[in-house]
Amino acid sequence: MRYAFIKDMRLIYPIPLMCRVLSVSKSGYYMWCNRPPSKREIENRRLEVEIQAAHIRTRGTYGPYRLQKELLSHGIRAGICRIIKIRKNLGIRCRQIKRYKVTTDSKHRLPVANNLLEQRFEATSPNQIWTSDITYIPTHEGWLYCATHKDLYNGEIVGYALDSRLTKELVMRSLLMAVRIRKPKPGLIHHSDRGIQYCSHEYGKLLKHLGIKSSMSRGGNCYDNAPMESFFGTLKNELIHHRRYATRKEAIKDITEYIEVFYNRQRIQERLNYLSPAQYLKQFYIMRQAA
Repeated sequence: MRYAFIKDMRLIYPIPLMCRVLSVSKSGYYMWCNRPPSKREIENRRLEVEIQAAHIRTRGTYGPYRLQKELLSHGIRAGICRIIKIRKNLGIRCRQIKRYKVTTDSKHRLPVANNLLEQRFEATSPNQIWTSDITYIPTHEGWLYCATHKDLYNGEIVGYALDSRLTKELVMRSLLMAVRIRKPKPGLIHHSDRGIQYCSHEYGKLLKHLGIKSSMSRGGNCYDNAPMESFFGTLKNELIHHRRYATRKEAIKDITEYIEVFYNRQRIQERLNYLSPAQYLKQFYIMRQAA
């Protein structure tokens, strides 16, 4: 910055006048101009390139602390203050969070399950607790609804389904995908809100058939299903709010790629010791095999 400022001054003022203004000798000025960049300057230039590459690689979603872990995973060590300063100089910022409205319809007389979690969102192994919810995505063709199932242990989206209609079949498809992939043992807890899709007799029968225990949030309390609210906030903040989908098919392709490629396998989480859900799950099975 200082060098660029002095360079601009050279275009306006003669060098002798500029030296008097800056209170430096002409010999000292020419020595400064011809001096090679310091080791620190060279490191900063290299780090600028690495930070820009990491910012692109992580889709512009990482703040300085997660960016530091991302750089470290590629063999680049840098202090957090240095990263913050370089990000600021480069004008790099992570995407901002935007709000979205809830689509839950809980005004019905269908059976409601007890809240087995009571906001204790902790699991000590995979397939102990799954949470589920539904959100919507705008397209020029109309709304696209997305139902997902998330494993609380590693935060992985184990099942999902997308459709133009908000039906019980949508959440059933998401659940069956999760069951097909994970093959959970009987006793798994399934937590959701009190939406009509989850309270339907057909969905309840499916859970019972699979040996899954149903748990539901209290009415009007979004914190009772905070893990799913968190995922949908992340999905919309990092992807949906930065896209304009012409068709539902286009949105489905984009969301599928985000979940399967980025969120489950690449995106690191502080809660998981800066590992991705897939890496954290792999670590669990390696440790269990070694025990």
